[in-house]
Amino acid sequence: MSAPTDRAPAGTPAPAAPRRPPTDPRVRADLRRRLLGRTARYVTLLLMLVVMLGPIVWQFLTSIRGRTENVYDGLLPSRPTFDNYVLVAESFPLLQYVGNTLIVAALSVTSNLLFAAMGGYALSRAGWKGRRSVFTVLVATLMFPFESVMISMFLTVRGMGLVDTLIGVWLPGAVSVLNIMIMRAAFLSVPREIEEAAVLDGAGEWTRFTRVFLPSAKGALAVVCITSFMGAWDDFLWPLLVLTDSEHYTLQLGLKTLAGATTTSDQRTIAAGAMAALIPMMLLFFALQRYFFKGVAEGAVKT
Repeated sequence: MSAPTDRAPAGTPAPAAPRRPPTDPRVRADLRRRLLGRTARYVTLLLMLVVMLGPIVWQFLTSIRGRTENVYDGLLPSRPTFDNYVLVAESFPLLQYVGNTLIVAALSVTSNLLFAAMGGYALSRAGWKGRRSVFTVLVATLMFPFESVMISMFLTVRGMGLVDTLIGVWLPGAVSVLNIMIMRAAFLSVPREIEEAAVLDGAGEWTRFTRVFLPSAKGALAVVCITSFMGAWDDFLWPLLVLTDSEHYTLQLGLKTLAGATTTSDQRTIAAGAMAALIPMMLLFFALQRYFFKGVAEGAVKT
């Protein structure tokens, strides 16, 4: 009869030795510096999160407070209710204003996707004279604020007979120079070997644009979609200049009338209307956030 042995069977991994804290003072100091740096980064990110999301959270909590509850009485409402949202829908034609805004936003997104992609592709292709001059002029237009050209834009829209129409609200934002620059940067990041292979396969200019470059720039297209939708959805000054009939009001212009109404001049109702305007943008961003960050990365590869 063989004596028992403590030797592990063959093939069994040896137990890991317990980790001991480093004894070298320089190693300990380096670990402390890393820990402090990581802690500082997380604290900074937490503070940024509070600064960015704090007003939105406060606005939402204000929108669900009861009518008899003080707005500044604590952070959380004692009796949450969604009656303020019902009051917003009953106080002014919310659905009509949302519909008008969606029409303008849909036109803006469609036109920006089409024209920004075509303009960015043209600026990213070499071989035609004046490309640098056109690029310089487009970049120079970014230095002019909207307030410096809105009078001339209004006179142009009025001369076209588009005042007090949703087409007149959409037309100045049909394409953005910034979106053209985003698409140009995305197309420049496409490897030249892929385009050369498409040319050898007999692909024409339009085929290369639709079959090679556009599928490679889905992230940039998502960025253009989000920025165009946000610009049309949040626009207030230009609709204020163009629209006169309340039936054509966009949502942001309608919220102004809500804030100025004597019967609904209440912070709870105004907060509920603002949240109703914010929710569609949040849903769009969350739906396209994966492509959005991919598009930002694409634009940073090559400019």
